[in-house]
Amino acid sequence: MRSTELAKRFREVTLDGKLIAFTNIKEQLSDLTLTQATTKIGSLNKIAALTFHLNYYVHGVLQVFEGGELTIRDKFSFDMDPITTEEDWGKLRDSLFTNSEKFASHIDNMTDKKLDSHFVKEDYGSYYKNINAMIEHCYYHFGQMVIIKKMVL
Repeated sequence: MRSTELAKRFREVTLDGKLIAFTNIKEQLSDLTLTQATTKIGSLNKIAALTFHLNYYVHGVLQVFEGGELTIRDKFSFDMDPITTEEDWGKLRDSLFTNSEKFASHIDNMTDKKLDSHFVKEDYGSYYKNINAMIEHCYYHFGQMVIIKKMVL
């Protein structure tokens, strides 16, 4: 079933996969300290900001999966409150991991009819298209995270 494959691909990048680059977002973020996650290198985003950004979109689309409205906007996707403690950093990471698992579980339970239906409105394309876009978005920022992590360590 397509939904099972999509959910597997999403978990692959976010939570437990090793197919691409022999690692995943959760593995890469789990051992980072607050200082490492909030280190600024040139004009690059901080790892904490990229984590927030991904979680912003995963959570926003998850709200739609759960019957809510699509309220996220690109212009707010990096509007993160300051992270000043290890606890803050841990909560941000855990939120991404929890939301990612919920997101994948919703995908797992989608029928082909749901995957082919319009996501929010016709202009946005199908659920299938938007889920694939989310997977690609996660891989894009995951690559940035890995490179920045190498620069920080």
